[in-house]
Amino acid sequence: MKLAKIIVGVLFLAVLASNIFAISRWNESRGVYDDVCYLRQAHLFQRFGLAGFDTNVTRDDDRYLAGKLREIGFDQWNVPTMAPCHPFIERTQRNVLQYPPGTGAVLALFPAGFQVIPLYVTASLAVFAMALVALFRASSPATLALSAIFGLAALYLMINPTKASYSMAPTMIVCALAGFFTARLFASAAWRERLWLAAVVGFLIGLSATFRLPNLFLSAGYCIFFLAAFLLARSRQTFFEGLAFGVALLVGIAPTLASNWVNAGSPFATTYGGVDAVPPGIDMTVLRSYLVDVQFFLLVAAVAWTVAIWRRRGARPAVLVVAANLAVNIIFFMTHPVFTPYYTVPIAMLSLWSLLFATLAPRETAADNPAPAQPAKA
Repeated sequence: MKLAKIIVGVLFLAVLASNIFAISRWNESRGVYDDVCYLRQAHLFQRFGLAGFDTNVTRDDDRYLAGKLREIGFDQWNVPTMAPCHPFIERTQRNVLQYPPGTGAVLALFPAGFQVIPLYVTASLAVFAMALVALFRASSPATLALSAIFGLAALYLMINPTKASYSMAPTMIVCALAGFFTARLFASAAWRERLWLAAVVGFLIGLSATFRLPNLFLSAGYCIFFLAAFLLARSRQTFFEGLAFGVALLVGIAPTLASNWVNAGSPFATTYGGVDAVPPGIDMTVLRSYLVDVQFFLLVAAVAWTVAIWRRRGARPAVLVVAANLAVNIIFFMTHPVFTPYYTVPIAMLSLWSLLFATLAPRETAADNPAPAQPAKA
């Protein structure tokens, strides 16, 4: 087993090296509107600090946005109000950036002009590290093979489809970490440990919504689980676990709420416009697009894995969360009127990482029930 793990670890390293080589040749000006907008948010943070939350297009007095749009051949690059992904907000009478601030904030950690490459290299290194954690937790040839196949696939996905949107790089890190801590949370029987783990998972899921607003739906399965656990057990422990998750979720999403307040006039008002703000509905073109995309196979794998370990001792709480999460997110994205190559990747990867670590958890230490073994009555 030890030699096999070393060999697989070397394979992981080879794929990581290939990723880094490919990423090092990327160009930040690839003609994608979203890229320009994320880089503009990063520029605002680097220029104004926390005041960079204000994305009013009139703040482009140094012509950064205009220059980026001209660089990619946008016809109306010199008309600020026509800038892409800057919808007009009726309430504030301003054109503002529609995306939450997290991706821009992460890009702002790196020097202007060299932001995308180090972001993706960092994300690939993080996924590589989590793949190694899973690999060395494997205790049988079957779990070793499972960790090897999943780790190689996860590393490959850091190039395609993750490169389709800058928001996906930090999202993939969060999904891996949240999956690890989700499995630990539901494998623990220690009250204090479960509390802080619930808080960690809640914060990570909330943080993910600062990179992509639809990532907020990643919390759906957890919210359903903690509510159901409390209603069934009516114990202080289930109450405080749910509370810890909810408060940490709110802390994680706080930057997005602050951005909405500054740009849309209310923490709960959306800065999104156009097709992203229309009511859900069934679009057969969108459905067909998913059926022939890699996302469909990732979702199928997550669903099949969920069914496969449903009866595994100690895995049921994590599986219940994953099942609820998959159901809510699949319904949401299948009724969203737009298709992209990455929309359902976050829920697929969060589910798969959670299932992987739940599968690797020692059976003798895993908790068998969503409620604590000896609940204290409220």
